[in-house]
Amino acid sequence: MVLFGLLLLPILLLLLYFIVRPRPINIPIKNRHVFITGGSMGIGLAIAKQAASEGARISLLARSVDRLQKAKESICQAYEVEVSIFSADVRDYDAVERATKEAGPIDVLVVNHGVYYMEEFETQGLDVMKTMVDVNLMGSFNVIKAALPLMKDRKDKGPASIALMSSMAGQAGIYGFAAYSATKFGLRGLAEALQQELLVNNIHLSIIFPPVTETSGIEQARERMPEITKIILESSPGMKAEEVGKITIQSIKSGSFSIPCRLDGRAVAIATAGLSPQTSFLMASIEVVFAGLFRFVALLLQWRGYEIIEKYNYSHKKQQVE
Repeated sequence: MVLFGLLLLPILLLLLYFIVRPRPINIPIKNRHVFITGGSMGIGLAIAKQAASEGARISLLARSVDRLQKAKESICQAYEVEVSIFSADVRDYDAVERATKEAGPIDVLVVNHGVYYMEEFETQGLDVMKTMVDVNLMGSFNVIKAALPLMKDRKDKGPASIALMSSMAGQAGIYGFAAYSATKFGLRGLAEALQQELLVNNIHLSIIFPPVTETSGIEQARERMPEITKIILESSPGMKAEEVGKITIQSIKSGSFSIPCRLDGRAVAIATAGLSPQTSFLMASIEVVFAGLFRFVALLLQWRGYEIIEKYNYSHKKQQVE
């Protein structure tokens, strides 16, 4: 069986290269219009600064005018680029549409906004769950639907990009993230389906899977999250927003569909590649060859999470008895 697999592998790779033919894509950033939602702080602002450092024209959309103004000033102080700001709630389609029309044709759309509330599913209120669905999922629908006509109408018919900010919680379910994970898993389905619809327009989809990122939002979330969730997240170090911003822009430029931000995220991405698009022959080959191995790694990570949950529950019950 092993010998058969070794003989079959070169044939599979040849078929991959000559029939599937993953094609590399180059999406320029310099002198192009990059529109970022949730762009006034955190990862969104880091993405904006990275794009500005490469000579892009920047548009930021968020709710707070004060934060938007501060974000604009911080970008303009560091880079000589044009920065426009728009105050709108992504749940309000009409407001988003007005903002995108005022901004003008878009070359790179980064759908970065999002909210998260970590709590056990049983105790979390339906109103809180609905807020996450409305902002993370419906808000993304609103932004893309409003921006799409402008992207198709862009003067520069070169490759364009729509990048969706998911999460490692959109790759694997995590204790306390049930509703949030559902919204982030939904973005992957949106990206995969939309890529098929927009390929003819030379618009390429990307989906980013950052781990916990050190922002003011996560610090507030830690105060309310379940103890088990804290323990699980402590076993996985966070990233800085600037790191995620740099990886995001570099990966958009190369037309990558799946954008993990760390080695463990890469392992999970390979293990869960499924029918996701792939533009790199190298990465497609790695997915074919090592899918089984990384599935094993993913199962180890899952087992580690279950072990943490079981130990915590055992310890908690023991304390209650005593």
